[in-house]
Amino acid sequence: MTDTREARTFASEIKFVVDHDLGVQIREWVRAHLDPDPHGTGPFGDEYETVSLYFDTEDHDVFHRRGSFARAKFRVRRYTEADVIFLERKLRRPHMVVKRRTRASLDVLDRLMQPDSDPSWSAEWFHQRLQLRRLSPVCQVSYQRTARTAAVDGTLARLTLDEGIRVAPAEDVRFGADAGVPVLHRRMVLELKYRVDLPAVFKRLVEEFALQTQTASKYRLGMMVLGHVAQVAMHEAPDHSVVKAP
Repeated sequence: MTDTREARTFASEIKFVVDHDLGVQIREWVRAHLDPDPHGTGPFGDEYETVSLYFDTEDHDVFHRRGSFARAKFRVRRYTEADVIFLERKLRRPHMVVKRRTRASLDVLDRLMQPDSDPSWSAEWFHQRLQLRRLSPVCQVSYQRTARTAAVDGTLARLTLDEGIRVAPAEDVRFGADAGVPVLHRRMVLELKYRVDLPAVFKRLVEEFALQTQTASKYRLGMMVLGHVAQVAMHEAPDHSVVKAP
């Protein structure tokens, strides 16, 4: 296993929800102005499929952002049916985003919800937090991602464009074969990640396509589509963009 920790000071993440046709134009633009993601595949070296298991409490404290649950999000992520997974915690603090990630084999999933502890286990930090915070898998979110990067003042700014977002219910810590139902109908989620100031190339993108920022948590939208929680955050998606599961 490989364990990494990253603390990004003055980190910013802004999102946009765009319709499919505009998203296609944006993808063409960023491929002409940004570098491909180091881990991307496909003809442009910037594509990969992503599937994530998200965890929450029985009362959906993470979704409702109650207390300390508002600051941290726990998930297990897999890329393009690989034999490895990533156990991730994303923690937000004032002017800082702290991300901890452990790379592990797929068979680790069977141990995550077991009560027994093992201090020597590299994934014990993740396992322990699931236990202490009473977190269980609630949904699986999948999508196709285009990722591009730009070097800015010694740091790496990153752009992602996610499409085909789908959600399925999850009761066990394992990835299901059924991708579930669409979350956004013919829409994509564009996200810009950078440090301190918005990079010039991102400013050009926003201005050229007249983009308007909008919150768009794929986890929260997915939970609403599944009907697990009341649709208290419909403002997170444009009108008619959330498709309720039958």
